[in-house]
Amino acid sequence: MINKDKYFFTLEIAVRDYELDSEGIVNNAIYLHYLEHTRHAFVKQEGLPFGSLTTEGLVPVVKRMTIDYHCPLRSGDVMVSCLWVERKGPRFIFYQDIFKKQGGEPVVSAAVTIVCLEKDGRINRGDDLAARLSKYFDKP
Repeated sequence: MINKDKYFFTLEIAVRDYELDSEGIVNNAIYLHYLEHTRHAFVKQEGLPFGSLTTEGLVPVVKRMTIDYHCPLRSGDVMVSCLWVERKGPRFIFYQDIFKKQGGEPVVSAAVTIVCLEKDGRINRGDDLAARLSKYFDKP
């Protein structure tokens, strides 16, 4: 069952038939798209449309991703994609879960580590992104 109090952001997404593999289930790589779409929708909600971030010199990139697959999605399914985020030094870890809307069955659990790069490719502390998302981080 979905505990929406745990998450900062939720998004409903419908499975599209072209996302299915020959077995009639969503291809495992498609879940990466669902997770990324959810993160982009979250930062857009926070007034940080992804396209404008790089123009402002903020280049967030995925450094690491771990995914556990629990059950498949099929044609006609609607999912609820949820996330919460924490900061660990220069890393921002997005904890993301996808559930079936009908019944709330867990589909995918993921931890996605994001770092911010300088224009020369070096990792920076991410203080600018942290400031923009500060309402989500614990205050000391």
